[in-house]
Amino acid sequence: MLELTRRMTLARTSFTRIAGCYVDRDGDFEGSFNTNFLKISAPERTKKLKLAKEIPFSATNVNLKKYEFPQSMRKPGSMWQLLMAMNECGLKNDALMDTFYDLVMEKYHKNAAYAILVFHDRYDIPAKGSDGERQWESEEVFEYMICAICPMTGEYEPGKPECGFLFPAFTDRSGDQNHINIFQADADRPHRELLEILGLG
Repeated sequence: MLELTRRMTLARTSFTRIAGCYVDRDGDFEGSFNTNFLKISAPERTKKLKLAKEIPFSATNVNLKKYEFPQSMRKPGSMWQLLMAMNECGLKNDALMDTFYDLVMEKYHKNAAYAILVFHDRYDIPAKGSDGERQWESEEVFEYMICAICPMTGEYEPGKPECGFLFPAFTDRSGDQNHINIFQADADRPHRELLEILGLG
């Protein structure tokens, strides 16, 4: 994941978009947003990059685990199809985003206000030569999303993510649409409902 996280700085980021919604302590919708990532202020971009980076930068196989979407889940009407559609449109379809927020809000357990943040990135994976050195040409364009579910620490101020995911998974320097990387900040007390939301519980 280092290949992705080291680019999550103000100078190097290739994030294209950020979308999200706010949920109050009673679990009710409090508003949403959807904007070009580069159009938000530099200080705000820095804050949001820090939140997004928490997911792929976490300890692999401890806080960040890879799960497979079985063939039975990769079908019309599934969460997998919704995630694929969200990623393919670069988060620009508000109807898809609203559907996703509703599904999360329906099952996510939190007796406090929280935010659902979704980031879209388009990473031009550089090819590597036989000697392991990077080449100038691109090997693949990896389009992916990071979702971070964060407790609110102030008015419209999300804190560190409690859980989230990266989809499609990043496997062997390539996009892996059949898998998803799921993040749990507290590996001993995970939000198991996230697996249920994603159709993996």
